[in-house]
Amino acid sequence: MAKLNVKLVKSTIGCKQDQIATVAALGLKKIRDVKEHNDTPQIRGMIKKVSHLVEVEEI
Repeated sequence: MAKLNVKLVKSTIGCKQDQIATVAALGLKKIRDVKEHNDTPQIRGMIKKVSHLVEVEEI
């Protein structure tokens, strides 16, 4: 299965509560945090919801 590196590049300050919860569910806490996830439809949906806050790299 393909893997994705998800990196938090913008702060969640001022974001809606559901977006903050989505970032936390991805395992990201601080700016420049990077987490590896499997490429699943659920993860892709979470990334799409907070696409303005994260960078994604396929590995």
